[in-house]
Amino acid sequence: MTTTPHQPAPGRLALSEIRGPVLHPGDEGYAEEVTGFNLAALHTPDVVVGATCPEDIATALRWASDTGTPVAVQATGHGANFPIAEGLLISTTRMTDVHIDPAARTATVAAGAKWRHVLEAAAPHGLATLNGSSTDAGVVGYTLGGGLPVLGRTYGYAADLVRSFELITPDGALREVTADSEPELFWALRGGKGNVGVVTSLTFDLLPLTSVIGGGIYCPGEHAEALLQAWAEWAEQVPDEMCSSFGLLRLPPIPQIPEPLRGGFWARVVLAWTGEPAEGESLLAPIRAAAPVVVDTVEEMPYAAMDRIYLDPQDPLPATESCLLLRELPPEARATFLAQVGPGASDCPLLMVELRHMGGALSRPAATEDAICARDAEYLLEAVAVLPVPEAAAPVQEAVTSLYAAMAPYGTGHTMVNLHGTPHDEPDRARAWTAEVYDRLRHDKALYDPANLLRFGHTVAPD
Repeated sequence: MTTTPHQPAPGRLALSEIRGPVLHPGDEGYAEEVTGFNLAALHTPDVVVGATCPEDIATALRWASDTGTPVAVQATGHGANFPIAEGLLISTTRMTDVHIDPAARTATVAAGAKWRHVLEAAAPHGLATLNGSSTDAGVVGYTLGGGLPVLGRTYGYAADLVRSFELITPDGALREVTADSEPELFWALRGGKGNVGVVTSLTFDLLPLTSVIGGGIYCPGEHAEALLQAWAEWAEQVPDEMCSSFGLLRLPPIPQIPEPLRGGFWARVVLAWTGEPAEGESLLAPIRAAAPVVVDTVEEMPYAAMDRIYLDPQDPLPATESCLLLRELPPEARATFLAQVGPGASDCPLLMVELRHMGGALSRPAATEDAICARDAEYLLEAVAVLPVPEAAAPVQEAVTSLYAAMAPYGTGHTMVNLHGTPHDEPDRARAWTAEVYDRLRHDKALYDPANLLRFGHTVAPD
C-alpha cells in the first residue's frame, strides 16, 4: 500500500485561500465545526475546513496532496463510525443548495444537502426521493454507499437513480462523472463509498409520488415470537409495493420517547405501501391479528412526512450500528434470532435489532453496472446501540458479535457499507463487497488516490 507519511499540522492553511472558515484545535468554533450527528465519533483533526463551494474543496484537497495530509469528509455525521484524530476534515454542511427540474423530474443537490432539503423542494411538484428512514441524513454519503431506501423493494437503491456526479479527485481536479464520460468512476461512486474523490454535487431522478401508507405496529416484547412468525410468513407473499421490517426495541425512559412506548420492550413491524390504500389496509390484517397491538401509527401520509414511519431520533446522540446481509430467514433462523435478542435475553444492551425485508427491486440488476453487493440478500439484519458512556461499548460489541456469529449460517457473508459500522481489520472492511468488487475498488483507488489521502471512514487501500 502506498501512503504519503502524515506530518501533523504541516503549516496552517491560510484563511485567504478558502472562502469558508479554516479552524485549528483551540480556535473558536472548532468544536462545533467538527461535531456531527453521531456523538460517539468526536473528531479532533489537525485542521477543519468549512467548505462553502467546490473551489474550497479543490483548494483543500490540493493542499492536502502537497503536504501529505490525510483527508476526511463530513456532511451530517450520521455515517461517522469512529473519530478522526489527525489530518484534514472537510465539512460540507454549508453546501445545501437544491435545484429541482420538474419537467425532467430530477434533483441536483450540493455536497451537504440533507434528504429533508430535497423533499421540501420536490414535494410542491408532486415528486419524491429514495431516502432512508431519517430525512436528516445527508444525500451524498447515503447515495455513495448505495442508499437503502424505505421504499427499496418498490424502486431499488438510491444509487440506481443517479444520473451524474460532480467530483473532485485528490489532485484537486474537477470532474463531471456520468456513465458515458467517466464509466469507471461512475461505477465506483455508486456503492463504493468515498474512495476516489469528494463529491460536490449529484443529479438524480425523482419519483412521481405524493403519499404513502406507512407507520409502525407495536406489540409488547413478550409477543415477539408470534409477531415475527406472522411477519416472516407474510413478507414472503406480499407484492413489491409493500416494504417492511420487523424489529425489537428496548427503549430508555427518556422524555424524547412518547408514552406508552417510553421505557418499554417492544416488538414492531414497520411498513410503507405505495399501492392502493384499500389494498394496503387489507394486506395488513394478518400483522394486526398476530399479537396484541398497543400502538398502531399506520396511516396515509404525505411523502414529505416519511420520518413518521420509523421515528428515528432527530437529535444527535452517541451510537453504534452494524449489519449482516441474510440469504434467507427460515424458522430455525428466527429461533436463533430470538434466542440472541428476544424476550429471554433480558440483559441485551442493544437499543434496536431489526430485520429488513429486501428482495423486489433491491434484487434486480442495475441498469448500469455499480459496486452495490447486496442484490442477493433477502433480508438485512441491523443492530443499533446507544453508548452513553465509553464503558458501554464492550458489552454492546459482545452482544453484536454473538448475534452475527449465530446468524452467519443464514448470511451472504457480506454487509452494506453504509450500515457496516466500524471495520475491525481489513478482512472485515472488505465484507462490504464481493472479492471481485473489492479488488476493483482497490485498483480504482490506486488510479485516483495512489497516496491514500482519503483513508478515513469505510475506505479501501490502493492496490
